[in-house]
Amino acid sequence: MTGTTVDPAVQRHVLRVLVVSQVLSGAGLAAGITVGALLAEDMLGSTGLAGLPSALFTAGSACAAIAVSRISAARGRRPGLAAGYATGAVGSVGVITAAALDSPALLFAALFVYGAGTATNLQARYAGADLAAPGHRARAVSTVLVATTLGGVLGPNLAAPTGDLAHVLDLPRLAGPFLLAGLAYAAAALVLATRLRPDPLLLARATAATATTATAVPAAAGVPAETPVEVPVEVPADPAAAARIRNRVLLGAQVMVVTQLVMVAVMTMTPVHMRDHGHGTAASGLVIALHVAAMYLPSPLTGRLVDRHGPLAVGAAAGLTLLAAGLVAALAPADSVALLALALVLLGLGWNFGLVSGTAIITDAAPLATRARTQGSVDVAIAVSGAAGGLASGTVVDLAGYSVLALGGGLLALVILPALATTATRTRR
Repeated sequence: MTGTTVDPAVQRHVLRVLVVSQVLSGAGLAAGITVGALLAEDMLGSTGLAGLPSALFTAGSACAAIAVSRISAARGRRPGLAAGYATGAVGSVGVITAAALDSPALLFAALFVYGAGTATNLQARYAGADLAAPGHRARAVSTVLVATTLGGVLGPNLAAPTGDLAHVLDLPRLAGPFLLAGLAYAAAALVLATRLRPDPLLLARATAATATTATAVPAAAGVPAETPVEVPVEVPADPAAAARIRNRVLLGAQVMVVTQLVMVAVMTMTPVHMRDHGHGTAASGLVIALHVAAMYLPSPLTGRLVDRHGPLAVGAAAGLTLLAAGLVAALAPADSVALLALALVLLGLGWNFGLVSGTAIITDAAPLATRARTQGSVDVAIAVSGAAGGLASGTVVDLAGYSVLALGGGLLALVILPALATTATRTRR
């Protein structure tokens, strides 16, 4: 640091550490996406309950989001994120044990704990924005998100090899990806615990406090004030300003909640849909790998679009892209891997648009003093919506079919458009 500004080298170091941890954690979260539903279907013998694993680990991520945000608010991002990934590693070991023992009850409990990795992977994006200048926050968030791509794409494509390893170890093949998940989450926790220094949130608070003091004291003495850091720290006392902040936070939350629900619901049942129509694990792994790539790889471009055109326009693009994904998935022949892959790519891209734009809306609106708790609360809502989508997806497919699920999800995504249009109209006035 120099004066009251953050040394850009510190932000670059923070981003490098977060990038490494996200590459590792991406492989961890991909395990549940790829084989979680298949493992549950095998153990329970029911397609209707195949969405339960997704519901469980997203419900677990809701609880973890609360814990990680509270630890981060009290002690900083480093201990919060490291604890979250370590918990995800414990959950992965639990899933492996449950598969070995053929215990559905232990599987469900372990998947709930495993969800901590998903919550932490998402919360890491906020750490990237803590020290970023306002005009570059979306790009900082996108840098952290895109790092998940490598692990997220590699993980599903290792489903078959890790399944072979599990077989050698006398474990069910579908437990194989969770071997990778346990190692990946543990490594991510270690990287953050040892390398994320200085802590970005604590440094941002200290810098903002120093800037506020440096501005107030010289001004009182008639001396020109230093330029304060470009991060708001006070919670506005004006009720109208507080209402504007609350409305913006709710808008950002709505964008991310809806896009998460739609994405999880369709994504969860796609591997099951493919297996029911004769496709193997390698084919579903490829489709999920492309989906995860689309979730994270476009992040740098999305960040630039948000910084240039604003989060409201990109949020609207999220709703329209998810509609396109639902239409393609609903109309795609069950034997067409290419069209299902296209649908899942569009699904991932729409989610990316929603996550980056929604994160930018909330990060810009929430004062630094309450930012970590606000972000944690929003991520809880995101996780709960994902749990609802995962839980409902199996029932919808069982009763009405995959096409109805996909089309219904695409239409549901359109509900974010009126709120975005209303906010855009108010902003122009």
